[in-house]
Amino acid sequence: MTDDAYLFLATTASGWQGTPLALVGELECLDTPAVQAWFAAQGVSPASPSVRVVPPEQSRLIPDGAERLPIPLGAEELEEVRRATATDSVASAEADLLAFRESEDNRDAVLRRALAAGVPAHRVIELSGVDPTTLSSASQS
Repeated sequence: MTDDAYLFLATTASGWQGTPLALVGELECLDTPAVQAWFAAQGVSPASPSVRVVPPEQSRLIPDGAERLPIPLGAEELEEVRRATATDSVASAEADLLAFRESEDNRDAVLRRALAAGVPAHRVIELSGVDPTTLSSASQS
């Protein structure tokens, strides 16, 4: 896994194709000379439906042979990309995990629901602030 998110060009309509950049919104890196040069070299604009973005943990899913560009993102921008790429059930579970930081009501149920929705364990820990051993015991109860 890398620490950079990626822009890439979706080349076909079939299979997983990432999240359209237009759904994420404005990212600071889009104004950099390197990213502008990449757009120019590909003959696309940031608004093009073929321009996609993925967070670092999904970079291995970029189709082989796709034109790609690593982009550094700040913490807030990375969260925006992750929210845009999440399915509704994952996004809902992640919102619950963020709310969980304020209250420990139904802790085990919230943690189990997030795991069942497909939120990776490292994200559950990151968003909820729970100790990894707490997550392990909650998932087994």
